[in-house]
Amino acid sequence: MFLTSKPLKPPTILNSIIPNFFSTTPSLVPLAITNLFTKCNSLLNTKLLHQHLTVTGLQFTHPNTLLSIIAKYLEYDSPSLTMSTLQHLIPSSLTLYWWNVMIRRSVKLKCPNDGFEIYLKMRRLGWRPDEYTFPFVLKACGEIPSYKRGASVHAVVCGYGFASNVFVCNALVAMYGRCGGLDDARWMFDEMSERGVGDVISWNSIVAAYVQSGDSRSALKLFVRMTGRCEFGLRPDAVSLVNVLPACASAGAWLRGKQVHCFAVRTGLFEDVFVGNAIVDMYAKCGLMDGANKVFVGMGVKDVVSWNAMVTGYSQIGRFEDALNLFEKMRREKIELNVVTWSAAIAGYAQRGHGYEALDVFREMKLCGSEPNVVTLVSLLSGCASVGALCQGKETHCYAIKRILNLRKNDPSDDLMVINGLVDMYAKCKSVNLAQKLFDSINPKERNVVTWTVMIGGYAQHGEANEALELFSRMLKQDNFIMPNAFTISCVLMACAHLAALRLGREIHAYVVRNRYESVMLFVSNCLIDMYAKSGNVDAAQVMFDNMNITNAVSWTSLMTGYGMHGRGEEALQLFNEMKTTGLPIDGVTFLVVLYACSHSGLVGCGTEYFYNMRKDFGVEPRIEHYACMVDLLGRSGRLNEAMNLIKGMPMEPTPIVWLALLSACRTHTNVELGEYASSRLLELESENDGSYTLLSNIYANARRWKDVARIRSLMKHSGIRKRPGCSWVQGKKGTSTFFVGDRSHPLSQQIYDLLANLIHRIKAMGYVLETSYALHDVNDEEKGDLLFEHSEKLALAYGILTSTPGVPIRITKNLRKTAIEYSIAVKNATANRPPSPVRFSQHGQRAVLAASSLVVVLEETAIREMEENSGTIYG
Repeated sequence: MFLTSKPLKPPTILNSIIPNFFSTTPSLVPLAITNLFTKCNSLLNTKLLHQHLTVTGLQFTHPNTLLSIIAKYLEYDSPSLTMSTLQHLIPSSLTLYWWNVMIRRSVKLKCPNDGFEIYLKMRRLGWRPDEYTFPFVLKACGEIPSYKRGASVHAVVCGYGFASNVFVCNALVAMYGRCGGLDDARWMFDEMSERGVGDVISWNSIVAAYVQSGDSRSALKLFVRMTGRCEFGLRPDAVSLVNVLPACASAGAWLRGKQVHCFAVRTGLFEDVFVGNAIVDMYAKCGLMDGANKVFVGMGVKDVVSWNAMVTGYSQIGRFEDALNLFEKMRREKIELNVVTWSAAIAGYAQRGHGYEALDVFREMKLCGSEPNVVTLVSLLSGCASVGALCQGKETHCYAIKRILNLRKNDPSDDLMVINGLVDMYAKCKSVNLAQKLFDSINPKERNVVTWTVMIGGYAQHGEANEALELFSRMLKQDNFIMPNAFTISCVLMACAHLAALRLGREIHAYVVRNRYESVMLFVSNCLIDMYAKSGNVDAAQVMFDNMNITNAVSWTSLMTGYGMHGRGEEALQLFNEMKTTGLPIDGVTFLVVLYACSHSGLVGCGTEYFYNMRKDFGVEPRIEHYACMVDLLGRSGRLNEAMNLIKGMPMEPTPIVWLALLSACRTHTNVELGEYASSRLLELESENDGSYTLLSNIYANARRWKDVARIRSLMKHSGIRKRPGCSWVQGKKGTSTFFVGDRSHPLSQQIYDLLANLIHRIKAMGYVLETSYALHDVNDEEKGDLLFEHSEKLALAYGILTSTPGVPIRITKNLRKTAIEYSIAVKNATANRPPSPVRFSQHGQRAVLAASSLVVVLEETAIREMEENSGTIYG
């Protein structure tokens, strides 16, 4: 291009040289040209000299002239000028060197497509590649990666007779491995072995191919075969060790890794920083961080990769404090931080729930000029999710759109990883609608198991259990079936527990057994215990626990919670005593469960003793949650003054959960004065929710202060606070049916109300008198009876009697109290000592009488309180 441009004005350095050059004797011209090129100290001078040589026709007078020009252009990093000059050379084996240099340069600069284009241009101009050309071209094909291009080059290799050249063959093995053609790589390697042309590099290439494809076991077998004395007995070099150590890490073969470590020490290869880094990384990925630290400390030379391996290793096994300490040490010692270091630090903060600290590290990373990658953004989104930082999560989303997503150079799997992180972030920040929109925007064929799991988990964690189960059903029924993993199963079991959907929970349990989730059975088993316990079948949870080969603290606390929530506190405490003998850690969560069990079982003395001894006997400092449990424990037993004194003596400021516990106790024991005080403290803390208003309204109603009840209702109305209506649901033959107070929307409503009327008539004939004092409305007793007649639990019970098979327990769940009531137990307790009725009934009639008699026992204790929970919203 410069030949057609305006002639350049000679710079000062050439002013005295060019006149002498053109007066030189022709025989001395090559020597003069060489001298001129040695004095060219810039690209401009080189272009000027090339221009003068072209104008005078001297550039072709000697073959070395153009080679000198090419060398200078390469020296000043001008590939376009180099290529335009290179095309004027006459093809020969001597000048082929410069084509190889250009191809190698492109590959080295991570521009494999450019390197392959140079190779094609070279072929079109009639140049014949040699044994030095093909290794660079094949490396370019592997880095693109393009199996098709690599195979075409392989054909050229065979055509030119280089199929037995060890350098070319090694490059072919490596190319096929990088392009995913593992079978072709192995075939090529076996051919080399049969011909006897293989060397250590050949073995390194095939081992690396297996490692890259994820087949670590085969890689280890090949390495053992390579070093075996009987067959090959080759001596591994540093590259061999760097290749095999990641295979040890992936396979969890830490013992084999230790052997490789010993070999490296014996042979002196450990001094190589790449080998040392690979050993540190192997120990770290095997979870042996103490071993990794010993190697790290013993390394004579460390680079940023060495530090990154340690920081990442600590993060991956949950030792975030150590990871962050090491990160801070790197900053103090002014060690260069790259994207891996920053990402590991952000992940460490995010996993500890310190999302804002993760955001601070990200900002500092940007200020330092380091560009985030996909892993960085996913970790940052996890940090935003951990603290509910929706605004910062949206900012990260915008950044991802501008800098990461939908770029041509991106791997589609990287984009999906970021989108999955965004779905998870929005779901955990309670923006489930945004999460759903992102989920729907992904092509169903491109969704992976993580995509489905984060969306199902988002629904399950925020109370939308029906949507979670529906999405799980869609996942299993879609055309491109995706196998759920352990996290998917745990999210679905969480949804089942929330709905007390025992039947569906059992089906998922059967699915787990059929698909043999052995590697994660502990994780899944704990979720099954929780599901059975919250679905009202604590005995099944106990059986699940007894059949576990390995248990952890979560297993014990899940079962204890189940016993506690169903009023079986003594069994929960017995389990706690057994847990102490296992040596498992007793922490704040364990004591929270113990106090909860005592509170729901009336074990005031035991609960008080555990609370005051937890610091002394177990070193566990009581937190705000423990104080809230104690307030609830004392309040349920009517010891409100003690509860208030406990609150006054708290070493920290009481939070809304403490005052809500006191307010609930005041409602139970009709303590208006203390209830008003607790309510005022809740208002000061700006904790205005439907529960606190309803509790205060019910306190006034119990005291017959109807004007105050009306005032609270008016306040709720003007504040825009709406009370959630109470509902009950029950599983029938064709799924789950939900009922609200006075609900007549069900197709079987007429039959349900007829059955209820019949049952009420029969139990009144047996001498049952309806307890109307629980109906907190300013109406007469007859109207209260009508209100109680229509509450949701009775409707659900009648539906269960009508639709379920005789002998099957009817389980009814309420949304407000979040406790599943197993009516079969109540029926058994209520009728155990009653003589059988002489009257004959149909199957439904027999079950109806038993269930109706159980209403006296059950509904007065639990279901009838629905009228309290709904007062002020549905009626009046």
